[in-house]
Amino acid sequence: MNKWNKCKYRQWQKELLKWQDSKYRKFQQRLINTKYPILGIRVNQLRKMAKNIALGDIYGYLRYCQDDSYEEVLLQGLVIATIRETECSFKYFDKFIRKIDNWAICDTCCASMKIVHDHLDYYLPFIKDYLKDSNPFVVRIGIVLFLDYYLPDKKYVPLIFSLCDEIQTTDYYVNMAIAWLLSICYIKHKELTTAYLNNNKLSSFVYRKTIQKILESRQVSDLDKKYWKIKRNLDYS
Repeated sequence: MNKWNKCKYRQWQKELLKWQDSKYRKFQQRLINTKYPILGIRVNQLRKMAKNIALGDIYGYLRYCQDDSYEEVLLQGLVIATIRETECSFKYFDKFIRKIDNWAICDTCCASMKIVHDHLDYYLPFIKDYLKDSNPFVVRIGIVLFLDYYLPDKKYVPLIFSLCDEIQTTDYYVNMAIAWLLSICYIKHKELTTAYLNNNKLSSFVYRKTIQKILESRQVSDLDKKYWKIKRNLDYS
């Protein structure tokens, strides 16, 4: 594509509407609570668009892009995730996440930020700051980034436990993300996570949801599930 400008972007928005799917839009509207109008464009198509944009005037796009729909906001995150220069990527990502108001954009963009995997120590201080943010979806960003990129390395596990203990909130999307993170941590680091769950500072809601997710996982053995069922019944008898 030629250089982006306001006129080019408006023309592109008209092209974007051709990918709408009314049935998919209704499905998304039931799942996603957002202030942005949902057009009903599938994520795979948005990923293709992001790759095409990244091959051209990527910074022009990021200058002129608008927040007129859910898909346009999500696409911004997918485009930013293609930037391979660390400081530049973070600058755009840090600004972008302030636009997020739903779990779907949060989780999809986190999963696309592969650059974090290659620069774990660089991103760690920023992620810690996200966990202290007043915006619950910024907090969720931090949690999901831990889930997507830090769990394979055992050395980060004690830090994850400590940070989870510090997050005290009633926000549903934050608490469910913590439970999700800890349940996957259990799958990857069972002994460490078992010791933590037996001595933690989690809210009762997060603790129950963590156990629920462990019990629902197909990667957890029947014997381990039996242990957690007994533990859950003892804790809440």
